[in-house]
Amino acid sequence: MRRISRTASASLIASALLAFASASHAEVYPRESMIKAEKKEAAGGKGVLQGEYAFTRDMPKKDEAIKEISWLTLKPGDSIGYHKHTSNEDTYIIISGTGIFKDKDGKDVPVKAGDVTIVRKGESHGLAATGTEPLVFVDVIAEQ
Repeated sequence: MRRISRTASASLIASALLAFASASHAEVYPRESMIKAEKKEAAGGKGVLQGEYAFTRDMPKKDEAIKEISWLTLKPGDSIGYHKHTSNEDTYIIISGTGIFKDKDGKDVPVKAGDVTIVRKGESHGLAATGTEPLVFVDVIAEQ
């Protein structure tokens, strides 16, 4: 299997997401204009979750499935606590760094650049940055 660099991988993922957004609504969210926010102890986790949001959950129309999309960063040792999604689904696309994803069954699963995680409505998950560099990931929250 051919491997590509993390930079190339991140570029491909970003291009795919932009192509998807462009095809469905012709919306483009330049990174430099994204909404910046920090969440301390997100979902009962440790440290600070740093975010750059194209839009937040209060912004989409009711009939739009994607409710939030963002670039998120956890510093080494920081985490998002184990929490349940009662009305939406959540996908993490790991861009760089390493971590531990706690799945719907509470099982710890190592994650790295290029991995994709999904939690469905009614399921729980969490994420911790375990490496020596920040864990960077794209987060897409959707609701039917």
